Amino acid sequence: MLGQWRTFKAFTLLMFLGISFSGLGGCTSWFADDTLDPAVHLVKVEVVRAKLLEQKFILHFRIDNPNDSDLTVRGLEYRVHLSDMLLAEGEHEHWITVGPKSSAFYKVPIRTNLWPKVKEVVKMLKNPHQQVPYRLQGEMETGLFIAHYVHLERNGVIIPADLITE
Repeated sequence: MLGQWRTFKAFTLLMFLGISFSGLGGCTSWFADDTLDPAVHLVKVEVVRAKLLEQKFILHFRIDNPNDSDLTVRGLEYRVHLSDMLLAEGEHEHWITVGPKSSAFYKVPIRTNLWPKVKEVVKMLKNPHQQVPYRLQGEMETGLFIAHYVHLERNGVIIPADLITE
């Protein structure tokens, strides 16, 4: 009798799990993702204020949406290096929507203190027309209801003379 009871419980459990999982087949389409990741480019570094112990910049990013549907951007976690020196790192949470097959600009205000690295900065700025390599790393959080993280890794150069206003 006890053996039949265990068999019945096991059969009931298997039937319950089978029915449950077969009913979730339609839900997998919620998570099917055939969309392309957006492209993120650092297009401008705007100097807001440069004092001795604090420097404020605005990083201007262009986000290109290659898909046929809207792209909701929730925020950006970033690390920006100039040459081998860490310029800034942090998080910026600001929601924007990028239309299908279009681009939008995303501004990230940053604040840093370059005083401890002033010797390195002076060496980089000695010739303001010489290119300075930068590296952008981070993650962009996208998605309206379910978060999707896009890994960012960009390398490029900036010319300090372009940032200095006359």
